[in-house]
Amino acid sequence: MATFRTKIINDPVYGFLTIHHELIYRLIEHPSFQRLRNIKQLGLSYLVYPGAHHTRLHHAMGAVHLMNEAIHTLRMKGVSIDKQEEEAALIAVLLHDIGHGPFSHALEHVFIPTKSHEELSLLIMQDINKDWNGALDLAIAIFTNTYSKHFLHQLVSSQLDVDRLDYLTRDSFFTGVAEGVVSYDRIIKMLTVENDELMVEEKGINSIENFLISRRLMYWQVYLHKTVIAAEEVLLKTIKRARLLVQAGEPLWMTPVLKNIFLESLNLDSNYLSKEGLSLYLQLDDAEIMTNIKYWASSSDKCLALLSRSLINRNLPKTEIANQPITEAQLSMLKQEVLKKGEVSEQDIDFFVFTNSISNYAYRVDKGQIKIKLKNGAVEDVLNLLTHLDKSVFSEPLTKYYVCYPKP
Repeated sequence: MATFRTKIINDPVYGFLTIHHELIYRLIEHPSFQRLRNIKQLGLSYLVYPGAHHTRLHHAMGAVHLMNEAIHTLRMKGVSIDKQEEEAALIAVLLHDIGHGPFSHALEHVFIPTKSHEELSLLIMQDINKDWNGALDLAIAIFTNTYSKHFLHQLVSSQLDVDRLDYLTRDSFFTGVAEGVVSYDRIIKMLTVENDELMVEEKGINSIENFLISRRLMYWQVYLHKTVIAAEEVLLKTIKRARLLVQAGEPLWMTPVLKNIFLESLNLDSNYLSKEGLSLYLQLDDAEIMTNIKYWASSSDKCLALLSRSLINRNLPKTEIANQPITEAQLSMLKQEVLKKGEVSEQDIDFFVFTNSISNYAYRVDKGQIKIKLKNGAVEDVLNLLTHLDKSVFSEPLTKYYVCYPKP
């Protein structure tokens, strides 16, 4: 058997990424990971930001690079991380998003309603682990926060992890939204561990404050952009309409994979997911969905055809944002105006005129803290040390309401 040699991968954000571990490289080549090439990191955001075609694979590789940097920094500060722990932490972050479905968060819970993408990631990791005779045992323990060194899990998933550092940096790069730029390199250099907790040295406080501001702004400007929200709603309603038709026995062309999922719901809507069910889910990606939507654009079902063409031609609904919920009277008036045009039937009107809400969380106090280690040895929550903004700006969610309807 040939000896493994270090692999170099060219990344547009960080430059050359180095893979030192043979097991990491084998996982990168695994079909379940390669599937991430066909799942866009930002879902339908490319309809607003034309450059946003980067994928979950790009993000996973970037997170591995930042994990490498973080481990190197912590070792230089005397934190004990052996070779096995290093490899396992890299695997945990490499595979942290492997459970994402088509268009990432846009279709979360659509195909398997009872499971989040994190839960699906764990199932896929466990499935690979069985096939590979327990090679991922330690990585899974870190991923699930059951390993004794909890700071390793915090590097993978916390209020300040390499996942967030990469996606803010990468999404800013590919969308061209400068507000998302964070000092990821300085933040990593300021990391330390105290009593098995990941924290940041006091001199990194300004970089953390900028990180929180950037995350807040990226949500409003990119992740929760009103046109992106409208596009994702249309995608959801297109899938919903197609599923209703198939389950009602209506003739509708679709790929076998999607048809099987629609017809069986695969028993996917349960807490137990079979190996066969997981295998079927792993055949879903952006291309699978768009292939079906292209066919549905000429469907005899007018509602499905209109929704599909709306996505293909980027003829998206007009979206209005408000600070208060849309009233029933307002919604009813909009529906009546659309019905007068005669293109949409009354029974299908909810597919074209609808309302919902969005919330922006910059810092979830219920999800842990970003702790700052002061020069005097004390430890404080970052919210108590903010110098430029009131802490409520970050700690309290801001909710807005939107209504979508066909453009006049």
